[in-house]
Amino acid sequence: MRSYLDGLVHPAATVDPVVFARHRAFIATRLIPGLVALSAMPLFLAFQGVPGLVETIAFGWLVLPITIATFLSRTGAYQQAHLFSAAALTGIVSIIALLSGGLTSFIVIWFALVPAEAVLSGSRRVVHSAGAMVLGAVGAIGVMQLSGMLMPSGLGSTQLAVAGFASAAAAVIYAVGLALSAVMVSRAGEEVHSVGEQRYRLLAENMTDLITCHSRSGAVVFASPAAERVVGVPSYGLHGQSLFDRVHVADRPAYLSALSIASSRHIEAAAEFRLRREDAADGQPSFIWMEMRSRPLAGTAGEGQQVVSVLRDVSERKQHEAAVEAARDEADRANEARGRFLANVSHELRTPLNAINGFSEMLMHEQDMRLDQARRHEYATLIRDSGEHLLNLVNSILDMSKIESGHFEITPEPFALPPLITQCVQMMDLKASGAGVALTAELPEGVEEVVGDKRAYRQILLNLVSNAIKFTKPGGTVTIGLRRDGSWLSLSVTDTGIGIAAKDLPRLGSPFFQARSSYDRPYEGTGLGLSVVKGLAELHGGRLEITSQLGRGTRVTLRMPMDCETHGKVAPLPLASATSPAETIQEGRKIA
Repeated sequence: MRSYLDGLVHPAATVDPVVFARHRAFIATRLIPGLVALSAMPLFLAFQGVPGLVETIAFGWLVLPITIATFLSRTGAYQQAHLFSAAALTGIVSIIALLSGGLTSFIVIWFALVPAEAVLSGSRRVVHSAGAMVLGAVGAIGVMQLSGMLMPSGLGSTQLAVAGFASAAAAVIYAVGLALSAVMVSRAGEEVHSVGEQRYRLLAENMTDLITCHSRSGAVVFASPAAERVVGVPSYGLHGQSLFDRVHVADRPAYLSALSIASSRHIEAAAEFRLRREDAADGQPSFIWMEMRSRPLAGTAGEGQQVVSVLRDVSERKQHEAAVEAARDEADRANEARGRFLANVSHELRTPLNAINGFSEMLMHEQDMRLDQARRHEYATLIRDSGEHLLNLVNSILDMSKIESGHFEITPEPFALPPLITQCVQMMDLKASGAGVALTAELPEGVEEVVGDKRAYRQILLNLVSNAIKFTKPGGTVTIGLRRDGSWLSLSVTDTGIGIAAKDLPRLGSPFFQARSSYDRPYEGTGLGLSVVKGLAELHGGRLEITSQLGRGTRVTLRMPMDCETHGKVAPLPLASATSPAETIQEGRKIA
């Protein structure tokens, strides 16, 4: 029977379980009594014979609800069906009352059931209409009874008693049916509400996003249990202005703006801000990036509507964005550095090549130019110098390329470092004298043999000393220092030159980078010297440290292992002493 009744409900009412229960209860309370009346009619005819007028009207009323139930099943018009039912019940009761004594009739009790039945519709309009029908019918019957227009019922006292008992019993049974229908509808509503609450509670407790509800003032009146996972505090710890207090001061305008737009303009708004999170591991607060999407809360209206917000932790995405942005900036800087490098290299190549071509052409026409022996020797010397410059340039580029690609191999061997330093000083002394720079070396005793690539050490020293001489003005000094720190040694080159800007220090030693200051264009070079030095030092397990101050000088220090083959088994690399550029230059002057 339940499945049959479910099948009679109109498809439009199957979406909402409560509406479905109302339709099914209405059809059941109309269809079942009508079918019972039809089934009882043959028995009545067999025992009572031909029914009278009142019996015929009663049977007709019992059959009429079947038509109304069919109307609801076909159309789904629930309120109209209730109005038809109220009109039918009021009409049949009024007719029987007119035929059985008016307001003193046994059927009058049924008038009270008309508005009671209309309550099940859940519509005020239906209840008011049913009440108006009953009042109108009772008023009309009363007027007719007072005016003497009603005929006596013609029933004896015994018949009236039996009819009254039957009417009361039927009314009670009908009222019980209405009560059961109300219970069914109420239970369906409670089940739907309970299921909905369980679903929402399940979503709220297991969602990784934090859901908050804000009052018109922006204060938090609700926070989901995800607050414990996202922020590190219980949900009640975000109520009031607690959430606002956790927003980073610089991001509070964006947070408030999103809430204001959603509340006042009734549209969705979004904002990203940093939120203070309580870290349970160490108890120290930290800031995480949150994305908040706010929209006006359904069911609230007017100026300053309540707002519901969904907050999501986007710290990982922000880190990725920052990494991508940093990589993009680094790529832009690398492209710019490569452009400058190509420009410098083209200049460095063009100058010696022009000299080689020019002086070679002059030697080819020495008879026409009548060159003497001294002039030819001078031109040949210039050609050789230019060729050596080109060779050094090409070697630097090739060395840097090998270092970057990981194909540069060092050949460790034991050798004495002080004699190598002395040899380099002798090699660069002529260049230093020509530039008016004093080149000295302070070599302490007790520095034993080191294990490393001797050729690489020589190239490191020559590059550093050459750079120091190049950027030191006449009258300045360049000093080579050596000191041992346990299983490590510190090799430094200090000058009193023009210095390097602080903003350029972190990037010195990067391939294709030249610091853009007063020292870059007036001097020749490609800027690969420090890159090669840094690469060779790292191949030995060492590192390069630079301290400088504009106008005061520069100190370049290499911290190298005494034995590059076993540097991973010795003590860690000691930290550089926190020496200011000024102190570094002053120390270099003392050594000089």
